[in-house]
Amino acid sequence: MNAEIIAVGSELLLGQIANTNAQYISEQLAEAGVNVYYHTSVGDNPVRLKQAIEVARGRADLLIFTGGLGPTKDDLTKETIAAALGTGLSMDEEALRSIKEYFNRTNRAMTPNNEKQALILKGSEVLKNEHGMAPGMFFKKGGRSYMLLPGPPSEMRPMFSKYGIPAILHTLKRKEIIYSRVLRFFGIGEAQLETELEELIDTQTNPTIAPLAGDGEVTIRMTAKHGSKEVAGELLDNLEEKILSIAGDYFYGYDHDSLVEVAMRSMKEKGFTLSCAESLTGGLFQSEITAQPGASEVLKGGVVCYQDEVKKNVLSVNENTLKLHSAVSEQCAIELAENVRRLFSSDIGISFTGVAGPEDHYGKKAGTVWIGLSINGQDTKAFLLNLAGGRNANRKRTAKYGWHYLLKELT
Repeated sequence: MNAEIIAVGSELLLGQIANTNAQYISEQLAEAGVNVYYHTSVGDNPVRLKQAIEVARGRADLLIFTGGLGPTKDDLTKETIAAALGTGLSMDEEALRSIKEYFNRTNRAMTPNNEKQALILKGSEVLKNEHGMAPGMFFKKGGRSYMLLPGPPSEMRPMFSKYGIPAILHTLKRKEIIYSRVLRFFGIGEAQLETELEELIDTQTNPTIAPLAGDGEVTIRMTAKHGSKEVAGELLDNLEEKILSIAGDYFYGYDHDSLVEVAMRSMKEKGFTLSCAESLTGGLFQSEITAQPGASEVLKGGVVCYQDEVKKNVLSVNENTLKLHSAVSEQCAIELAENVRRLFSSDIGISFTGVAGPEDHYGKKAGTVWIGLSINGQDTKAFLLNLAGGRNANRKRTAKYGWHYLLKELT
C-alpha cells in the first residue's frame, strides 16, 4: 500500500500554521509498513481540492485528508470528496448526540451549522472523535481507501493512533511492518559521515540507511522491514553496531534526543552540578539548560561576562591574561571556566568566549571561539572552534559545541 496525505486549509498555504499533521501521519504509516510518496496541501477551494483528489487517485492506494471537517462554510472536505467519489452524505446519530451533549455541558447555544460536523460519507467506518466534535471516517471504493481526519492536531493524533492505524492495518494484505531507529551525531558533516559509511550504504538492503543533515547535526535513520518486531530489532541492532564501530566518536543519542537533554541526563546520573561563564553566547547556554525539566538539579548559576571588566572584576581573570592574550584566547577560556566553577562551588565550570561577528575583534577573525571546561579533579581543557556563519548562527553552534564537549568529557 502506498499513501498520499492531503492537508486541506488555506492557512497552510498562507504560512499561518505548519503542517505538523503530515509529519506525524507519515511517521505512523512508516511503522505500519505503508509507503508515503506524496504530501499535498490545498486551500479551502472545492475545485482545487477535487483536482488534488483526481491526481492522488492516480498514484496512491490510500488517500488521507486532514482538515475541513468543521462547521463553517469553508469546511468543504467531505462534501467535495463525496461529489468526487459519487457518493452521498448521511448523518451519524452518535456523533450528533455527542456534539449536542458537548454544548449542553458547556452551557452554550448550539447553532444549526454545528450539525454539519456529524455528516459522514455513506457507508464509511466512523472514527470516533474523543477530543473534539467532528468524527473522522474511513471509506473504500474502487480498490482505494480514503481516510478523513480533523485538522487540529489535538484531535487528529489520538484519533489516528487509536482508530485510524487499526483500520489501515486491517486492510493491509501483507503483514510486513516497518521499524525504524534514528542515530544522532554531532561534530561531523553529512558528506563526511556518508563517506565513512559508504560501504554500508552501497550494500544496504534490509535494513536501509538514510543520512540527513539539519541544524548543525546529522542523523542516520535505519529502517528494517519484517513481520516480527523482535527480528527487526535484531537487524537494527546489528546495523547500529557496524555504524558506531565506524563513527561512534560523533554519536550522542537516539530518535528525538537533543545534545542538551543527553548531557543533562548524564550530569544528573553522576550527581554533578554546573556553572557557566558566558561572553560570546550571552546567556544562551544557560537558557537552553533552564528550558529543560529538572534544570535546578544541575545548574547552580552563571555570569554573562560580555565586557572585559566583568571578566576581570567578577570572575577574577588575570589582567595580564587579557593584556597579553586578549579575552578571545585559550588562557582566558581556561581561567573563566575554573573561576566560575569555584565561584559557584559547582562540579563543572564551562566558559564561552570568542568573536561572533560579523566584524573581526581583538585581532581575531569572526567565528573564532574558545570553550573552556573545568571539571573538579581533572585538568582544565579549552577547545578552539573556527566557525563560518552569521553572528547568531555562530552563537547557536557554539552552545551546541559546548554540550558536545561536555558530554564527551562525561562519558
